[in-house]
Amino acid sequence: MLKTLLVICLAGGMLHGGVVLAIASSPRRPFPQHVVYAQGTIGPNHRTQEQLDDDVRAFYDHWKAAYLARVPGNPTRYRVLSGPGRTVSEGQGYGMIIVAIMAGYDPDAQGIFDGLWYYTHDHPSNIDPRLMAWEIPEDVGGEDSAFDGDADIAYALILADAQWGSEGEVNYRAEARARISAILESTIGPQSHLPTLGDWVKPDGNPYNQYTPRSSDFMPAHFRAFWHFTGDAAWEDVIMASQRVISSLQQAYSPEAGLLPDFIEQDSRTDHGYRPADPNFLEGRHDGDYYYNAGRAPWRIATDALLNNDGVSMMQARRIADWIAAATDRNPENIRAGYHLDGTPIKGSDYFTTFFVAPFGVALMTQPGEQTFLDALYDAVYKTHEDYYEDSVTLLCLLVMTGNYWEPTVPQYN
Repeated sequence: MLKTLLVICLAGGMLHGGVVLAIASSPRRPFPQHVVYAQGTIGPNHRTQEQLDDDVRAFYDHWKAAYLARVPGNPTRYRVLSGPGRTVSEGQGYGMIIVAIMAGYDPDAQGIFDGLWYYTHDHPSNIDPRLMAWEIPEDVGGEDSAFDGDADIAYALILADAQWGSEGEVNYRAEARARISAILESTIGPQSHLPTLGDWVKPDGNPYNQYTPRSSDFMPAHFRAFWHFTGDAAWEDVIMASQRVISSLQQAYSPEAGLLPDFIEQDSRTDHGYRPADPNFLEGRHDGDYYYNAGRAPWRIATDALLNNDGVSMMQARRIADWIAAATDRNPENIRAGYHLDGTPIKGSDYFTTFFVAPFGVALMTQPGEQTFLDALYDAVYKTHEDYYEDSVTLLCLLVMTGNYWEPTVPQYN
């Protein structure tokens, strides 16, 4: 028996409950990391770094217990539950990023990451099988891909390659390259250079096409990482195209607040100009408002400013930060759950949710004059738990706010 176990271990595995599991590699970038972000930016400073790290550990423990699950009958597979018996590709992407960063604190991180990856791989899109079906179970309408889920999955694979190397059971580097290629070929507009809603969108389709993006799919830090990781300059075009749309919408439709709409349509009055989507364009009556998709935009944009010191992202994030500070009298409890682009609250938005609050915290990090507001906002979210979507976004924002979100292709800040 001892000889058998030795052979298994030498082959790269071990027995656990009758299942052969890969031996985890030691993390190269164990949590916490304490990343130094771009000069002139800030983080919460009313708590010690040790306290901030402990805040993340506690939030992660809650998130893991509440939303991470083994697949029944298949203990090597993990899924992030977005509801009873439901998983979405977005959740798998969130989970893979979170677990890769928490390696070192969580001794099981690599095994969980691999299990999330296997589950992702088990559920391919029925259009481009290199991407993931956006919803599991794959009911009608859920068999194809959603851009954001695959973008986060690809980024997580880059993190995994940096964290554990790619010589083990999963070749993270090769899988990252394959998924990034699929994203570029199947979900980036060939002329617009913008992310489409998914691989189901035809470049010249009607009403959904390469000129109808979702604002929360503008992920300049991810796109920059894809560019650096692959050497493919096409991602530079994606960054510039995305930033042009963000700036044009801020200037034309939200000059005071800098807010973005959930969904965007082509403006027929100008050549490939853009405007907020009409109500019920895809999901509901607030498709043209700052709502439960666009609420992620301050976090996505500001992360690029923090990691890469990009001047355009910095300006866009600061516009949002300045407005939310003034609009709420610097009280996070006054942040509403949705706004029209002119900054007025949506009817029925008079409640607190970390989903809208935490991303504004990342934007505030770009504005050094808002230290007190940032500290108060941090206190409002770091111990507040709601549901899968809110808690996953909040945890990702906490990783940024505590200086523990890193990007392996930007050595000057790591």
